Amino acid sequence: MRRAFIGSFTAAGGPGVVTAAVDPDSGALRLLGSADGVPDPSYLALAPDGDTLYAVSETTEGTVAAYRVTGGVPRLTGRPVPVGSGPTHLSLFDGHVLTANYGCGSVTAVPLRADGGLAPAPSGRLRHTGSGPHAPRQRGPHAHQVQGDPSGRWVLSVDLGTDSVRVCTLDGGALALHGEFALRPGSGPRHLAFHPGGRYAYVVNELTPAVAVCRWDAVSGTLKPLTETQALPGAPAGDAYPSGIVVSPDGRFVWTATRGADALSVFAVEGEGEALRLVASVPCGGRWPRALAGADGFLYVANERSGDVTWFAVDPRTGIPRRCGSVRVAAASCVVLG
Repeated sequence: MRRAFIGSFTAAGGPGVVTAAVDPDSGALRLLGSADGVPDPSYLALAPDGDTLYAVSETTEGTVAAYRVTGGVPRLTGRPVPVGSGPTHLSLFDGHVLTANYGCGSVTAVPLRADGGLAPAPSGRLRHTGSGPHAPRQRGPHAHQVQGDPSGRWVLSVDLGTDSVRVCTLDGGALALHGEFALRPGSGPRHLAFHPGGRYAYVVNELTPAVAVCRWDAVSGTLKPLTETQALPGAPAGDAYPSGIVVSPDGRFVWTATRGADALSVFAVEGEGEALRLVASVPCGGRWPRALAGADGFLYVANERSGDVTWFAVDPRTGIPRRCGSVRVAAASCVVLG
């Protein structure tokens, strides 16, 4: 049985971490259970074996927690580990859980035990420095996402506050800066997704509704911005805040979600991945789409302010999603498919 895992903000009435069954034919979600073991589990990551789920607690204290998800109800295992203020993203890399800590502008690495549990403390921490021209959002660093590259050699952290992407190494649990690569000043980069070919990365900007296409060199560990494509041409400044980004497994399409405008944008990938062309935008099926995920020809959108998760069937020819249904999850913030 395919499953979905949904994060939510408990401070806004969310149920915590939610599990759902996924119908393989219709993409429909059926809620199974939930657990509120940690406050505000806003972002999730699933272990490759599908038995353990990791969640950041997006609070001032900032922790990461592990859940066993072999049954319908997630079960918290061990004690949450402090990582830094306001973590907004996490991923798995080389036997560690990596967290991006928006509040304090840092990235941490927490080792994993053999049973999938968390070590009691991070083994590595990298503090970002710098600022950007957009006041008050860029007065200091705000790490928003951290993930490994397709080659498995590098860790990339996207910083909204410094308009840059940092490339790091993780050696023996220690994070070390390899290089910092600048994006357009004031763009506010939020999340990054790789083309399946591994040579291009797409960075969605939060402070301006656009996607930056970057060339990625896994040999040298360098990122070079090439072009930007508007996600919502003509959208008023300050009314549109992009959030998530997904690349189709075949590399033909890219989708982004934008809060405020409450829209999904569809891009066709041109050439070998070096350019994007805006195809269409459609309603996201709710209000304030904070994250999206894709699998098996469907897109799933976590709509925070309308409190639901909506699923769409994707036209395989055009990439345009068609709304199929939704389930109620208060203050939904993230969807992960397993």
